[in-house]
Amino acid sequence: MSRQSERSAPVAENGLFDRRQFLKAGLGTAGAGGIGLLSATPALSQTRQTWNRFPGRGLSEAYGSPSRYESDVARVGISAQKGTNGSGGCRTPLELLHGIITPSGLHFERHHSGIPDIDPAKHQLLIHGHVKQPLTFSVEALNRYPMVSRIYFLECGGNSGVMVAPEPAQKTCGELHGLVSNSEWTGVPLKLLLEEAGIEPQGKWLIAEGADAALMSRSIPLEKAMDDTIIALYQNGERLRPENGYPMRLLLPGWEGNMSVKWLHRIKVTDQPAMTKDETSRYSDLQSDGSTLLFTYPMGVRSVITNPSAGLTMGAPGLYQISGLAWSGAGKIRQVEISADGGKSWAEADLEVPVLTKSFTRFNTAWQWDGSPSTLMSRAVDETGAMQPTRQVLMANRAPGSGYHYNAIVGWRIENNGEIRNIYA
Repeated sequence: MSRQSERSAPVAENGLFDRRQFLKAGLGTAGAGGIGLLSATPALSQTRQTWNRFPGRGLSEAYGSPSRYESDVARVGISAQKGTNGSGGCRTPLELLHGIITPSGLHFERHHSGIPDIDPAKHQLLIHGHVKQPLTFSVEALNRYPMVSRIYFLECGGNSGVMVAPEPAQKTCGELHGLVSNSEWTGVPLKLLLEEAGIEPQGKWLIAEGADAALMSRSIPLEKAMDDTIIALYQNGERLRPENGYPMRLLLPGWEGNMSVKWLHRIKVTDQPAMTKDETSRYSDLQSDGSTLLFTYPMGVRSVITNPSAGLTMGAPGLYQISGLAWSGAGKIRQVEISADGGKSWAEADLEVPVLTKSFTRFNTAWQWDGSPSTLMSRAVDETGAMQPTRQVLMANRAPGSGYHYNAIVGWRIENNGEIRNIYA
C-alpha cells in the first residue's frame, strides 16, 4: 500500500476520516485516493447574470439586514406560555450557522414576564447589603470603568430538556438544542464594583435581581462573583439588545443561563442564598430516590453535530464534512470524537481555532457516506478530563421528566433516502 493510500484510509468504521489526514492527503480533489467531492461540477463558461448587468441598489439602510435569500435563517421554536405576555422562549438555529459567534439577532431568548422597555438614562444598579458603603451606578457611570471583552457561551439550564421524554422528538437541531448561543460580551468586571463597595466579612452570597415585571432573581456565590463575572453592556460589539438584557445584564461564564440575570438593577450581598423559586422549584435536579440536587450551576461538557442533523436532508452518496459545536462550563474543549456507526468506533475530529475557555468550539471531520443507513454521534472531553455521558448514564439516577442540565450524547439517524431523524444514542 502506498503512503498516499495509507493517509487516505478511514480511521473509523463506516467511512469516517480524520479531517487532518483529509487535508494533508488532498482528498478534496477528484481522484485522490479514489475519492472526489461529488458536490463539485465541471467549470462552465460564465455568462453575465442580471445582477452584474446593471448597477445595484443604493447604500444600505442605517442598520444593515441579511440578504433576502437568507430569510430562512431565523430563530426557531418560538413559544409563549398561554395567558402570559412574553413568558416563554425561542431558540438559535444551530444547523444554519457556522463559526462560533451567534449573531445577536439569532441569540436564544428565555423570558419570565416579557421584555421591559427600559430607558437607560433612568436605569441604575444598586449594590447593598453586607457592604461597607451601598453604591448606585448609572449606565453612563459604568461606561467610565475599565472593561473587558470575552467570548462565552450562554446556555439555558433547560436546554435539550425534551430529550428526557420516553420517545425522541422529531424536531430540528435548533429546536432540540438551540437554547444556547455564543457571543463576545463586553462589560465591567463585577469584582471592581464589589471591591469599591467593600464586602463585609459575613458577605458570602449575592442576590441578583432584574428589572423586569417578574423581578427575576438568583443567588450567586461570592467566589464566582469575584472570579470571571462581568456586568455586560455590549454584545458582539454593539449595545445589548432589549431581549438580551438592555441596558445591562449579569454574565456568569459557564453557569446556567438563568443566573446571568437580565435587566440587572440590584445586587444584595447576603450571608446565605435566598432560595428563590428559580433555584428550588426550577433549575434543580430531581433524583430517582426523591432527593433534589440544588445549586448545580456549571453547565456540563457537551457537543452536538449541527450538519448533517435533523431538519436537514442528505444529498447523493459521497464525501461530506461533518461539523458541529462543543462547549463546557468547566473550561476549554480538549477533544471531540465522532462515530458514524452508532458508537462502535470513533475518530478524533479537528478542532477549529481559536479554542477558548467556556466558549463554543467548532469541530469538523470528513465522512464518506456510502448511502446506507448510518448513525452519527459526537462526544466531547473538556480540559478537566470530563467526558460527555451517554443518555443511559445521564438518566440512570434521574427522576422521570427531570430535564435540567441535559448534556448527553446526541444521535442522528441517517436513512438511505437521506432523511435524518433524532434518535436516542
